Parts: sequence; C-alpha cells; structure tokens
Amino acid sequence: MLDIDGLDVHYGGVHALRGLSLTVSEGEIVALLGNNGAGKTTTLAAVSGLVRPSGGRVVFDGREVTREKPHRITARGLVHVPEGRRIFSTLTVHENLQVGGYLLREQAETRRRIDRVYELLPRLAERRGQQGGTLSGGEQQMLAIGRALVTGPRLLLLDEPSMGLAPLVVASIMELIAGINAEGTSVLLVEQNATAALRIAHRGYVVENGACVLDGPAAELREDPRVVEAYLGGLRRDGGR
Repeated sequence: MLDIDGLDVHYGGVHALRGLSLTVSEGEIVALLGNNGAGKTTTLAAVSGLVRPSGGRVVFDGREVTREKPHRITARGLVHVPEGRRIFSTLTVHENLQVGGYLLREQAETRRRIDRVYELLPRLAERRGQQGGTLSGGEQQMLAIGRALVTGPRLLLLDEPSMGLAPLVVASIMELIAGINAEGTSVLLVEQNATAALRIAHRGYVVENGACVLDGPAAELREDPRVVEAYLGGLRRDGGR
C-alpha cells in the first residue's frame, strides 16, 4: 500500500532524512520508533506532502505521490493527523468533524461518516456542541482522529497520539487505533511510547539519524535487547525491571 524508497529531506543545511525506506501493507499497523529528532515526524510530513523531499520516492497504492500537493494526497485516502492534535479550538466538536468532510461532494455522506464517528466515540457525541478548545487532552486527540476518519482514510498517519496523556487515556487511544485498523484502515504510527505502540502494531521500524536501522515484527522488536534498552526503559520480558 505504501512504499517509501530512499527518502531524503533537507531543512537548509540539516539532512533530516537519509535514504529512509519502509513499507506499510494493506491492513497493517506499522510503528515508527525513535528518539526526538530521529526523523519520524519528518517522514510523515514528507509522505503527506507537507515537506518536499530532496530525493527518493513515495508510492501510495501503486502511484507515486512524492511531489503531489497535500490535498491531492489526502483525497487519495492517505490522511495525516499531525502532532499536537491541531483541532480548531473555537469551533464545536461537530463543526470540527464537518471540516473533515471538506473533500466530499455529498453532504449526506459527510453526515453518515460523522454519525459513524459518534458511534465509535460516544464521548464526542455527548460533547458535539462544545468548543474544541474546552475538551480534555484525550478528547481533543479523539476529535483529531475522528476528523481524519470523516475524510475517509485508507491509510492513517498518526504522529504521537499519546503525547501528554495520562496512562489510562493512552490505553483508550491505542484501543481506538486498533479498532480503526480492525475495520480496515491501515496505520503508520509514530509514537514515543514504544511499549504502547508495539502492543498494537504488526510490525515496526526504528529510526536513528534519519534512517531506518532496525525493523521486524512487533513481537520480535519487543524482545530485541537494543529496543528494550533504548525504547522500553530496560524492561525485562516479564514486564519488571
């Protein structure tokens, strides 16, 4: 479904991505792990057209999208939920969800998709008339994901959905992502919380200095000593220390 081949990105004199390659197959959750500054967010931005690569290719569903405009990439079903949620704080929950349907021609289809989001996330339904900026952090993250679902993603790019959230809320967000995937949406998940990400992912990649240095099934990465030491807090296999 998604093939990234030899991707390079420069920010001025900074070489942010260095020949990065990865794939996401249909139906997968793929976790992208790494420390701050490793290139994870840049990867998502390059895939969704927010950043112009200086080399390499991005192919989605058999078509190269490396230099397509973001709205065209989104219309193809590749939808990006950026770090920091970025909801419209002065709009209501319902109005935020309506924004997710801006590419749809039929208002009836937008309403149908919003109703489905309310079924999936009843807490948003309860707050449909509430301004986005008054929601809790977890509710804002749910709203950001819900807005993306209204757009109709085939592949969802999620950037740090658990950032700043309490552990119980993180568990709810990860359960939501797993549920979305079970209904047929593939996911490329950037996440600092490697433990949570690898619990729901099928496969994962570790990024260092703009390149993928390790990849494999999530179950194997959870047991890999390099991943355990660097990203899982030195946890033993039994979950202790």
